[in-house]
Amino acid sequence: MRIRKKKWAEPELSICPYFIKRPEELLGNWKSFFNNDNPTQLEIGCGKCTFIAKKALKNPDTNFIAVDIKSDMLGVGRRNIEKLFSENNRKVKNIALCAYNVEHIEKIISKSDKISALYINFCNPWPRKKHNKRRLTYPLKLNKYKDFLTNDACIYFKTDDDDLFRDSVEYFEQCGYKITFITYDLHNSDIFDNIVTEHEKMFSQQGIKIKYLTAKKS
Repeated sequence: MRIRKKKWAEPELSICPYFIKRPEELLGNWKSFFNNDNPTQLEIGCGKCTFIAKKALKNPDTNFIAVDIKSDMLGVGRRNIEKLFSENNRKVKNIALCAYNVEHIEKIISKSDKISALYINFCNPWPRKKHNKRRLTYPLKLNKYKDFLTNDACIYFKTDDDDLFRDSVEYFEQCGYKITFITYDLHNSDIFDNIVTEHEKMFSQQGIKIKYLTAKKS
């Protein structure tokens, strides 16, 4: 997703207590940041953070790490988090934000971090075949995620893109994940606790069906 340069983003992030400037220093030790033993979950490509904000509000006893490559996007995300938590009279205690390239996720998250769930929402579909390897669900990445996911962890994947979804189903199966739920029309499925993201609302209003699956590390 493209976003215009936000001159205020980096200054605001620099004084944000839950923005991690050097996430490599927390490799294998994210619990020291949260200062508790609660389960830790991860969203990659978190964008404007509406999903992670709502998820964290609903689950105060779970830690959430949200990663996006663009600090401008995270600047917008921080404002969204603050707004939502303020409206609910809550302080942000269970979210960590960091600007990082997911291609090198293994440099900031390790097996010791015990990630119990991974969320991938509306990632870039990279439709050209020569770019497929950049997809966040590509086999090389799915195998990387295995290194830090707990044995019973699930990956939750949502997209509007038919080709990406079809290919991703094959990727998950190829990498030995067990698909535990799948739907090609999320909003007409029996999922009752779905958190609607900005992209999801936009695509749905255009009449595009949302594809969704959960895959368990096996």
